[in-house]
Amino acid sequence: MALSIDSPPATLDTGATADAFERAVYRKVALRILPLLVFGYILNYLDRINIGIAQIQFKSDLGFSDAAYGFGAGLLFVGYVVFEIPSNLMLDRIGVRKTFLRIMVAWGILSTMTMFVRTPMQFYLVRFLIGVAEAGFTPGIFLYLSYWFPARRRARMTSIFYLSIPLAATLGTPLSGWIMHAFQGQLGLHGWQWLFLLEGMPSAVFGVVLFFVLSDRPDTAPWLASAERAFILADLDRDESHKTRRSKHAPFRAILSDPRVFCAGFTFACSFSLGNTLAFWAPMVIRNSGVAQVVNVGVLAGIPAFIGTIVMLLVGRHSDRTLERRWHAAIALVCAAAALAMLPLFHSNTVVAIVLLAVASAGHYSCLSVFWSIPPTYLTRETAAGGIAVINVIGSLGGALSTAALGWMSHGAAGFGSGLAVLGAIIGCGAVVLLVAFPARTIRSAPA
Repeated sequence: MALSIDSPPATLDTGATADAFERAVYRKVALRILPLLVFGYILNYLDRINIGIAQIQFKSDLGFSDAAYGFGAGLLFVGYVVFEIPSNLMLDRIGVRKTFLRIMVAWGILSTMTMFVRTPMQFYLVRFLIGVAEAGFTPGIFLYLSYWFPARRRARMTSIFYLSIPLAATLGTPLSGWIMHAFQGQLGLHGWQWLFLLEGMPSAVFGVVLFFVLSDRPDTAPWLASAERAFILADLDRDESHKTRRSKHAPFRAILSDPRVFCAGFTFACSFSLGNTLAFWAPMVIRNSGVAQVVNVGVLAGIPAFIGTIVMLLVGRHSDRTLERRWHAAIALVCAAAALAMLPLFHSNTVVAIVLLAVASAGHYSCLSVFWSIPPTYLTRETAAGGIAVINVIGSLGGALSTAALGWMSHGAAGFGSGLAVLGAIIGCGAVVLLVAFPARTIRSAPA
């Protein structure tokens, strides 16, 4: 039975309603691609943040200062920025399978090589190269989701994808602490060296797996029936026709001339900075509150991420049900900023510190899951790849600067506390910018 390209059929040959058919199609797509993306990003996030708990050992083993650690941790995002836009534009041309193969194999090998670092300069170099290898992975996933799901479903899909971050933090941080404790001294290697080895190589292997099991777009997916493929493509075309913005300029010129792209980039930079602070410094916050054993630090660091997971799913579901994005993202960001700013006041109280980290994590994850449904809804099909890359580049710059700045200010408790307060205020501004720059009419989703 032929499907209309203008609207889904009222009934199908099977007698199923259009709504039931639509739910079945997108459930099938989600079950096919989301588990793969979630696991891939868990590996990515682990390789990015495991340095936050590794620092507990390697800073003393190698004689690194907090400033050297913060600078090196932030350099990853400098390399990321340099190659971000070319990588995302290449993905749109050559497909996700080849792009993710290149990215995951390279970053897995480089992350493993961190175990051989001995000097600050070597640390800076490997972190920069990991950022170069990783460039394009996160915005590539958001672009990839826009190939498969219309705007009205994207916040829920994004929130499911972002399960990878709290899952990585909930499971990965305790795992990292256990590896460092259990393998310390084995074969003459430090615990942090075993950490980079055992969490780096799986990324390279999984990149090969993704190459063989993912499909680049719906029209090349052999596991979709012809009716299902036609329905998705028609739905995406209908979604595109509801976008309010059009430009006579060339796609990339249109992106660079659009101030809303840079406003979105600033908001994402604020969220990125929040996420980096939680990833790279939360273990030290917990350690400084009076928790001595690295295993216990890892376990406690997983609690805020677990709570954040539950809140993120609820917020993403509610955002999709109401088709409201701006206030969901902004309120979450403000709550996280307030918790971050309050953290220095309770630095010696482990329980309160965990609660504030949980609020910050919940706000961060919730904001991300909703925020990344906005750019593909606002940007046209021609500008989506470049626009998402530009937004992510600005966010990466903010993440690099904030990570280095906190390292520089962390010579004393008061300095680190002042840095968190300043960062909290800037993150709050990101919520305001989002609300002002994107009136509701600019990101209106196509009706279901």
